[in-house]
Amino acid sequence: QVQLVQSGGGLVQAGGSLRLSCTASGTIVSINTMDWYRQPPGKQRELVAGIISGGSTNYADSVKGRFTISRDNAKNTVYLQMNSLKPEDTAVYYCAADLRYYSGNWLLTGDFWGQGTQVSVSS
Repeated sequence: QVQLVQSGGGLVQAGGSLRLSCTASGTIVSINTMDWYRQPPGKQRELVAGIISGGSTNYADSVKGRFTISRDNAKNTVYLQMNSLKPEDTAVYYCAADLRYYSGNWLLTGDFWGQGTQVSVSS
């Protein structure tokens, strides 16, 4: 009933920029938080940035000042603008959303994930 579809990512040289997008679709009533996570090779998934419906944001210390998270509530879309990329930013990036949605006649809450997208930064 709900799907998160990511776009963006790819290969970029150190110092470059990339923009990720993630759009939620389906029988959505409202979206609370929208987050970006990443999983570097051989490491655990970690929170990169998050944004709530009112617009407040939080960032991992490692990306503060370089990454910007934003959202378009009308489009159920969250963005991650990544500037001054470093090789250590290389990872698979995932979006996640905490939302309310209908399943049949039931109003439910749940967490959903995007499919993941590779970001590779060369030195």
